[in-house]
Amino acid sequence: MDVSFWGPLVMKMLTSAAIVVAASVVVERSGPFLGAMIATLPISAGPAYAFLALDHDAGFIATSALAGLTVSAATVIYMMVYAAAAQRLGVLASVGSALAVWALSIGIILKSDWSLGGALALNVAVYALAIPLARRFSAVSVPASAKKRAWDIPFRAALVMSVVGVTVVAGRTLGPSIAAVAALAPVVLVSLALILHPRVGGLAAASVVANGVPGMIGFVGALSLLHLCAVPLGTAVALMLALGVSIGWNASLVAARRWRRLNRVGA
Repeated sequence: MDVSFWGPLVMKMLTSAAIVVAASVVVERSGPFLGAMIATLPISAGPAYAFLALDHDAGFIATSALAGLTVSAATVIYMMVYAAAAQRLGVLASVGSALAVWALSIGIILKSDWSLGGALALNVAVYALAIPLARRFSAVSVPASAKKRAWDIPFRAALVMSVVGVTVVAGRTLGPSIAAVAALAPVVLVSLALILHPRVGGLAAASVVANGVPGMIGFVGALSLLHLCAVPLGTAVALMLALGVSIGWNASLVAARRWRRLNRVGA
């Protein structure tokens, strides 16, 4: 890796950090549901895949997207373990236990060669368990007067920059599966938990994470489309289509929630 690699890498890390930090600030001000809809957009994975596409061909991106489809199921497992642990445990114990289960799940997942059908079946099984469980933790509101700390934004920026850096380097050295793991690491969810849990309490932080489970379904559609379209349509078109699917799905969830509220008020 020469100097021409490190300069663009730093720019990639800074750009991604700016995107995720801006989004996470909005999350804290918009309440559990809307915050979760923002947090489950591809604001970390999207730039990571875009930067991978600059260095690799369409076949690599298609393979990485298929691996990412199984990795995203492990992210939902992380969300559920954290939400359950945060009901009683402190922030480090909750995040640590969730990350340990996530890492174990990743280790098991990467031992198999997955087809698209198998990856989708895995996600169906995970969501069938996760969605009912998420409802148990999603009704708590987030206090509006959360005290901010001076290290919040630098911490979030450093966390995101680390994930993007690892993703790009992994993509160059370790292959598409490891690159997918790095790209889809739950960096936004971890940073939100580490920031929100001490300030607003475990129940409220768990509510934000649990509300994000339905939003993660958008990742399933986005990664499936990226896998199927990267080679025939090219990575640029495939990435734009995948982004559109993810944004469209979360927007539809927001619209459906508002429609239900309007109906209740009208009744």
